[in-house]
Amino acid sequence: MRKKICFVVAVPGTAQSFLRDHIESLSKKYDVYIVGNIKDHNEVKDLNVVGWHSIDIDRKISLWNDLKAVVQLWKYFSRMKFDAVHSVTPKAGLVSALAGYISGIQIRIHIFTGQVWATKNGFTKMLLKNIDRLIAKLNTHILVDGNSQRQFLVANNIIKKNKSHVLGHGSICGVNTERFNPMDEIHDSVRNKLKIPSDKIVYVFMGRLNHDKGLYELLPAFDKLASVRNDVFLLIFGNDEENISSLFKQYGNLNKDNFLYYGPTTEPHNMLQAGDVFVLPTYREGFGSSVIEAACLGLPTITSDAYGVLDASVPGKTGLQCKVGDIDSLYDAMLRLYGDECLREEMGKAGRQRVLDKFAGAVVVGHWGDFYDRLLNAGHSC
Repeated sequence: MRKKICFVVAVPGTAQSFLRDHIESLSKKYDVYIVGNIKDHNEVKDLNVVGWHSIDIDRKISLWNDLKAVVQLWKYFSRMKFDAVHSVTPKAGLVSALAGYISGIQIRIHIFTGQVWATKNGFTKMLLKNIDRLIAKLNTHILVDGNSQRQFLVANNIIKKNKSHVLGHGSICGVNTERFNPMDEIHDSVRNKLKIPSDKIVYVFMGRLNHDKGLYELLPAFDKLASVRNDVFLLIFGNDEENISSLFKQYGNLNKDNFLYYGPTTEPHNMLQAGDVFVLPTYREGFGSSVIEAACLGLPTITSDAYGVLDASVPGKTGLQCKVGDIDSLYDAMLRLYGDECLREEMGKAGRQRVLDKFAGAVVVGHWGDFYDRLLNAGHSC
């Protein structure tokens, strides 16, 4: 009889973005199910799962709603008797940890992919840290999607070193190297579409627009760069979570000739190709998936020295590093890559090769498959 695995997510988009290839591969040997705040079959129809179940997971903290979700999931786990349950994201992790423990699931896994509390203060930070500690305590196996994040969690007494693992070199799902494939015609097409002149050096950011992603450093750093160089361009993609777009007009050197906020995109593999340099001056990161996606397209990267993103690049080889929250060091890195085309090309090639070797989707999926084979076919050690 085939063994059964259940993935628990808060919203089905998490599974679509990060678990699709894992589910596809694991389903060749195991019966895979998914649980989350799923409204109808259409949200999971293209995932290769045997079945799905909807529970009311609220992404915000709500004692009553969270308790209801735990009860719902406990009943489902007790009925289905899964061989392993695996949660992704903090709220799904909390609900799954409690329900899995109460229902007696023998193999309970959670993967840490970043900590919201890292930039919080006071009671909120204490509460969120303790939730992560509870998740770590109640699960039997802890995965982390990067080594520097794992060290950070150990240092903060969230997880134990001997109970946590990074599969391969990290990353929750790696990069689809067929989609993220650099092509000159796409580069030219996207630039034409966005009306970016071919002679501009384009710095591209892709991610949520908020404080933690370093937008309050990126904008003034580029503003300073644009004051001394007229052939630079800043291209930003992502959802504006903090109305940062209202600040654009404060920077006198940003104009329609050197700046574009595009908004979110469903084609990162194409849109990133308009860039010459990828920039992510983040305050915190689980791993930095956008960094390795950009690197796979041959872009050198500028990243901060925040934990998590440290694993996504190699300073001096695949890109440059700035200090967290430091406008001047970010400006210096941007200026250095502006002035050295050979360095941009060299770092871009090195970054792409590193992704192909360590973070190609098939490589990461293979590590997950080996992990589950060891767990389910040879006891509970991993």
